[in-house]
Amino acid sequence: MITTQVRRARGPALAGMVLLTCVAMLAGGLAWRTALRTIDARLEQSLILTLRALETEIDRFRYLPQVAGQDARIAATIRSPTDPLGIAATNRYLEKITALAEASHLYLMDDTGITLAASNWALAESFVGHDYSFRPYFQQAVAQGDGAFYAIGVTTGTPGYFLAAKIVAGADVGVVVVKIDLTPLEHAWIAADLATAVVDPDGVVFLSGKPDWLYRPLAPLTPDILARIDEDRAYVGADLAAAKPLQRGSPDWIFDDHSGRLRARSAAFSGGWRVVAAEPVTPALYAALGWGTGMALLCGFGIGLAKIQRQRRQLVTLRLRQSDMLERKVAERTERLALEIEARRQIEAELRAAQETLIHSEKMAALGRMSAAIVHEISQPLAAMEASLAAAELSLQTASAKTAPRIETARNLIRRMQRTTKHLKSFSRKEEGRLEVIDAVLVVESALDLVQPRARAVGVVPRLIRPAAAMLVRAGRVRLEQVLVNLLLNAMDAVEGEAGGKIEVTLEERAGELRISVSDTGSGIAPEDLARVTEPFFSTKTNSEGLGLGLAISQAILAEFGGRFEIRSTRETGTVMTAILPRYQGGAE
Repeated sequence: MITTQVRRARGPALAGMVLLTCVAMLAGGLAWRTALRTIDARLEQSLILTLRALETEIDRFRYLPQVAGQDARIAATIRSPTDPLGIAATNRYLEKITALAEASHLYLMDDTGITLAASNWALAESFVGHDYSFRPYFQQAVAQGDGAFYAIGVTTGTPGYFLAAKIVAGADVGVVVVKIDLTPLEHAWIAADLATAVVDPDGVVFLSGKPDWLYRPLAPLTPDILARIDEDRAYVGADLAAAKPLQRGSPDWIFDDHSGRLRARSAAFSGGWRVVAAEPVTPALYAALGWGTGMALLCGFGIGLAKIQRQRRQLVTLRLRQSDMLERKVAERTERLALEIEARRQIEAELRAAQETLIHSEKMAALGRMSAAIVHEISQPLAAMEASLAAAELSLQTASAKTAPRIETARNLIRRMQRTTKHLKSFSRKEEGRLEVIDAVLVVESALDLVQPRARAVGVVPRLIRPAAAMLVRAGRVRLEQVLVNLLLNAMDAVEGEAGGKIEVTLEERAGELRISVSDTGSGIAPEDLARVTEPFFSTKTNSEGLGLGLAISQAILAEFGGRFEIRSTRETGTVMTAILPRYQGGAE
């Protein structure tokens, strides 16, 4: 009987141990998978940043060989490869271009692969006279027009990425090559302790944040691949045959000699390259062990609580009541949140309406600032029309030949007033919030026409420096015109009353952005006021009719278009206000 009781006691204990083991294994497995997903997400983000950095670094020099090859000195050297004066001029040209572009090396080869001129012509490690016909980038350029290849330099012993372009000079052919140093990226990865690597199409690591990964394959290399790499002399001095592979079967894991097992993710890059990012999984193991142990303890604690459940019925009842109360509070809070959200939406709608009203008010204020000049602009043609028509009436019977020119003069004056009123109607109307692709040059010209009466009253002729091609941006035409009118009126206020005042409007593209600058030769803005000029209702003009909202509204409009606002001002040279907008890169709309 005692044996039976012991067996009955051991049964639940054994079942409890099995349950705790299963719970621990399940919790540990879930924690392990969750930690791996978290690591994979971080690795994907790291890959995106690495791909962008690598692409940006290479794109800086992608078209340098083709552009440099268009120089007449390059063509002359290709046609006359034995001309010492021509080669000397080409050497200096390549040396200067390399310094300006901050490239590693730039050199010219003939159609047989012999280097004719190079940027390092004056150094002991000069490329001039060397035969690089065995390099794949040269063979690709001759056959296809361009080529690319990463290798350790045979002459310099330093690694780099070679970009080549075929240059045709009449009946002769040459190849211009630029060597890009990608080691700054590698140094940044090392400084950040990132397990990042760039792998060539054969699976060999040639850039890495882990120095001991360099020139090691991800998987074992076949004899054919080793022979081809040796023929191309891509990794001179590296023993790839003896290098230990980083992966063992699965591409999701890398085995590092120091860090142990690493989780890995990779992404494809141009030219057959792959970028690999890895991270240690030791924290994931600790998390799995911790969760497994914790869940086992929690499950054991739950089993212990289950044994005294009957004695705590009152406590359970109280908790149920508290739960009901909490649910009621949550429902009430949810209802209040819904009301708050609706109120916030209504307030935001009112704020947008108020903002549109302020923009239109500032536009009307700008029209008010130009009103005197506009009245003068229209009154002059009216007076001239009256005089022309009166003269035409007097000369209608006596000298009919003079009547036609006078009537034509009156018609021209009428057209002049029509243009002025047309611009005023366009400027004063309210514009919808829709954005469209527009030519910023035309908007600048329209703004200049609109402020022309004010410019005549001030006694200044704004000068427009515009590019030959269209400058497309995605913006609102009338709102962008309002920004430019505000900048032009501020510039005219700055030079009003000053002898020899000048206003200049410049359009230029820089780094994918359109910069519209309005500069004046006025007295400038005080340094203590410069940081406040874009604040609402702030103005340094004591006699101005404006609301002090022009620059604040202009800054808000530019931000809506994805742009920004810059102001530079000194007492000696005046003020430069620049509206910066992203260039539209899509097709014509």
